[in-house]
Amino acid sequence: MSENELRTGDFTDENEPFSLFGTWLKDAETSEINDPNALALATVDEHGMPNVRMVLLKGFDMQGFVFYTNYESTKGQEILGQGKAAMVFHWKSLRRQVRIRGAIAPVSDAEADEYFDSRARGSRIGAWASKQSRPLESRFALEKAVAEYTMKFGIGSIPRPPHWSGFRLDPVSIEFWHDRPFRLHDRIEFIRAGEGWEKVRKYP
Repeated sequence: MSENELRTGDFTDENEPFSLFGTWLKDAETSEINDPNALALATVDEHGMPNVRMVLLKGFDMQGFVFYTNYESTKGQEILGQGKAAMVFHWKSLRRQVRIRGAIAPVSDAEADEYFDSRARGSRIGAWASKQSRPLESRFALEKAVAEYTMKFGIGSIPRPPHWSGFRLDPVSIEFWHDRPFRLHDRIEFIRAGEGWEKVRKYP
């Protein structure tokens, strides 16, 4: 039996989801070709119409899962309007998946400032230049906006735009899935129960 199979067999005995997620993320960091922290983020608009797109996880702890975006974007507006979202991590190299659902709210200004300051200078300029999700008349218009903000900030510091920050998803459920032969997969769901978690093993 391989090391990966041994770890997989053990995961069904876990009683707390965050440490298990951390272990799986570390495994993905050694096996995925690109962006092991990539996730599909699902939201809904005011009519209940769903949207999904890929974003990058930038941190997690027992309070939730954090990513950053433009609040004026489609996803930003849907999150601020509905306050709920879902995430899916799929690590093809490991044949593993994690699904997360819960309430979602903005991170603190201090957290957003700290992360924004850690980004590459070009990415910080881009946060000012891009009117995310809105119609763009031409590539030249975007490049012109980048040039204008580059000149505006010169070599000095670049403040965080007021419309750019982060969200934290506070999970009510986290499901771990691992591929098994003949579609007899392992599925374990952790469901929030007060201050703790209820664990449910599910049919594949």
